Amino acid sequence: MITLLLAVGVVFGVAYVFHHVFVKGRRCTSKATLHGKTVIVTGSNTGIGKTTAIDVAKRGARVILACRSKQRGEAALKEVMRESGSNQVVFMQLNLGSLKSVRSFAETFLKSEPRLDILINNAGVFLQGRTEDGLGMMFGVNHIGHFLLTNLLLDRLKECEPSRVVNVSSMGHQFGKIDFDCLNTQKALGVGTSFMEVFRIYCDSKLCNVLFTHELAKRLKGTKVTCYSLHPGAIKTELGRNSAALQVIVKPLIYFFAKNTVQGAQTTLHCALQEGLEPLSGRYFSNCALKEPSAKAKDDAAAKKLWELSERLCGLA
Repeated sequence: MITLLLAVGVVFGVAYVFHHVFVKGRRCTSKATLHGKTVIVTGSNTGIGKTTAIDVAKRGARVILACRSKQRGEAALKEVMRESGSNQVVFMQLNLGSLKSVRSFAETFLKSEPRLDILINNAGVFLQGRTEDGLGMMFGVNHIGHFLLTNLLLDRLKECEPSRVVNVSSMGHQFGKIDFDCLNTQKALGVGTSFMEVFRIYCDSKLCNVLFTHELAKRLKGTKVTCYSLHPGAIKTELGRNSAALQVIVKPLIYFFAKNTVQGAQTTLHCALQEGLEPLSGRYFSNCALKEPSAKAKDDAAAKKLWELSERLCGLA
């Protein structure tokens, strides 16, 4: 009996340590205030995007909640204002699955807002399908939408430098690959519909995020605009709300293996706010620290090729 109790104690002890050391992770230690600065957070009506928005609003920033759903966005606006105590929070509709919507958002923003200091490309979907432009859903929303948005706002970021672009990726990028043949013929990273095929395509889109950041940093050399990609950790969010299979697989693991949204937002905040990161532009972060991404994520030729393809697909070339 004593042996059994000891064994149970050891198991719970290991689980506790794992949860509090490896799952909870480090916190952003920056004390930066953001009075007079403007921050855009995409996908900020829920999850780590909303938590990130609350944090930067508390620091004094003017915060733009860039969200697809008007109803959910306006509900988030009330919550962010209430939780942060700030009235410098604005909802602007943005559907990253529509190039027309991205252009409209950028045009409205540039006309109405004189500054942009931090762009946080946080939104993402785990969903197979097509965007209104005929792109694969995860390629279109997770990569192309943010690619176009960032490029349309780059001049304003340069005018307000030093400024930052933060791209929320995932450790899943390690399992991704870029099938340029499929992109050229199908305008998608893949066309499979099984859970494993959809998961792989999601990982492909996260690899796009890291490659985009890698190439963007090169193109921003000589400016004081810097960019970073990151893995936020496994988060208790609504990312997989459209995938029944993901819900079945993930829910039993949620407690011990997933962060809450405050924990999950820390690396985003670190990349957006931490002083002294400028020499690390283009690099990848995890758990509020620099981390080496997969070799595929540092492929100069693939990053350049993806950039040029992305320019053509969203009409910038």
